Amino acid sequence: MEKKRNDSGMRQVDAVIFDFGGVLAEEGFFDGFRVLAEAQGIDYTLLSETAVDLARAGGYAEGRISEQEFWTRLKAQTELTGSDAELRQELLSRFILRPWMFECVDKLKAAGYKVAILSDQTNWLEELDAEHGIFRRFDLVWNSHRTGRTKKEPALFDDFAAALGVSPERVLFVDDHGGHVRRAEAQGMKAIHYIDREDFTRRINDICPL
Repeated sequence: MEKKRNDSGMRQVDAVIFDFGGVLAEEGFFDGFRVLAEAQGIDYTLLSETAVDLARAGGYAEGRISEQEFWTRLKAQTELTGSDAELRQELLSRFILRPWMFECVDKLKAAGYKVAILSDQTNWLEELDAEHGIFRRFDLVWNSHRTGRTKKEPALFDDFAAALGVSPERVLFVDDHGGHVRRAEAQGMKAIHYIDREDFTRRINDICPL
């Protein structure tokens, strides 16, 4: 069998777009709320669903309300207690970067692929970037807290591909959220629904030969 060569003629895509939490890093949002729920004897499902609703429908992820307002509303709607600083640290500390995933990003970029982040995140992503220097490794980063747009909007995928200078059909999108994956595919992108390292590694090696 002919060995796969590192040239554009063998590639299925020209760019790879990564989600942040749950792909490039551990999902600190849900992991943090799980720890808080256990520590305070709160129903985790109610706490996490309320937090998600405030982040999405409530507008925190789109930058329409502040972090202070997010915590104020969350504590008012649940039994959650603690200072904003203590609560945010429980979440931020659990967005643990996956070194092997960033090694993959670096290899893709070195091989000529465009690499990018498309995330429905809050101001926390920028704080993590300030600490770890995440953004400099990517060609483009769109965070919903800055753009005011989330991956629930199908047109966002077209606009992001255009900003990268690549047609949607030449893009691979990687996300741990099934709904986002389906929307990306509906816009013509190839996609990987991230489940675990082994499955991801096998699938990206098939789509993006190095």
